[in-house]
Parts: sequence; structure tokens; C-alpha cells
Amino acid sequence: MKYRIFNVLPAFGTNTYLVWDEFSKEAMIIDPADKSQTLLDAVKGLNLKYIVNTHGHGDHIGGNKFLKENTQAKLAIHELDASMLNDPNQNLSTHWGAQLVSASADIKLKDGDSLQLGNKKIAVIHTPGHSRGGICLLVEDLLFCGDTLFAGSIGRTDLPGGDYATLINAIKTKLLILNGNTKVFPGHGPDTTIEDEKIGNPFVGMMVR
Repeated sequence: MKYRIFNVLPAFGTNTYLVWDEFSKEAMIIDPADKSQTLLDAVKGLNLKYIVNTHGHGDHIGGNKFLKENTQAKLAIHELDASMLNDPNQNLSTHWGAQLVSASADIKLKDGDSLQLGNKKIAVIHTPGHSRGGICLLVEDLLFCGDTLFAGSIGRTDLPGGDYATLINAIKTKLLILNGNTKVFPGHGPDTTIEDEKIGNPFVGMMVR
């Protein structure tokens, strides 16, 4: 599986990921943070099958409508965050003076669902705590985890739908059990590995042996 990382919303430093199967050329974009011709150009020669939001906050969904209007991709988000797409108050964009309304979800995901790119299966892991419908996406040894887990940190839990104990439990029981070599690609900041976070993360490190 191939991937590229983009930062199309510098004010928030949101990581947007393009992931594709090199054989079938089927692709998905994870968390398109803003309307971006750069992203549209990047999928030329690929079949953009999915736009996937790891959660419904405005700094992760700003490019949904633009990509939907210019491709045939289906928009996917966890069912518990789907209503955030169309409500600037729920997606918090009103807090920075925007009124962000995304396209509606074509696919409402649940824990244990999977998406397919070529013959590669992308597992959907529900990791609530940052938002009620936060998810991570696992394909091969790559984990795209939105604002659930960061290098040396975790997602904030003081926003509507957030809960600290819920987030810690999701990380411990669903992410830190993965192979230590799994590469972790968060919604903000640098990548890391499961092993590094098990050992060194001050919120969850050394809690799982």
C-alpha cells in the first residue's frame, strides 16, 4: 500500500493522507482538511474510491464537498459523527468564524467494518473519546488514527462528545494491542509507532505489557 501526506490547512496543521493500492490504483483520501486543487491533482491517474473522515471536526472535513463535486468518491464517516458534517456548531467550525457544511455521508461506518482498495482490506476501528464517532483505519502495517493518538500525546477530550476515560480505554484495548512495528499516522504532528507509544507516551505508555 502506498501513501502520501499533505498539509492543506496550515493554520491547523492537519495531516491529510492519500492512500492507494499500487496494482488496482484504487485510492482513498483520509481527512481532507480543506478545499485543495493539490489533492485533486494528486489523484490523477488513480481511482478515488473513498473520502474517509476519522471524525467530524471542521479541520478534518473541509475538503469533503470539493472532492465529492470533482470525483466519484463515496464519503465515509462513523455513524455517530455523521450529523457533524452538516452542522457548523457540531463540527466546531463556528468557533473560528466559519460556517462549514460538508457533503453528507454516503457510508456510515461502525466498528469492525472494512473498506476495500483493490485486494487490500482497510479495517475500521472505533476509538471514541476525542469525539463519539472517532475511528482509526488499519491497512497492513499502517494505522491512520485521526485525533485519537499522537506521538507522545493523545487527542483532547474537552470538546463536545469527548471523554478522557473513554479515549484512554480505546487506545489501550484497541490500538496498543497491535503489532509494535505498526506505523501510526495521526491527524496532527509526526508519525510514530505503536511500540514507541507503548513505551514512551506519558498518557498510555508502560500501561500495557
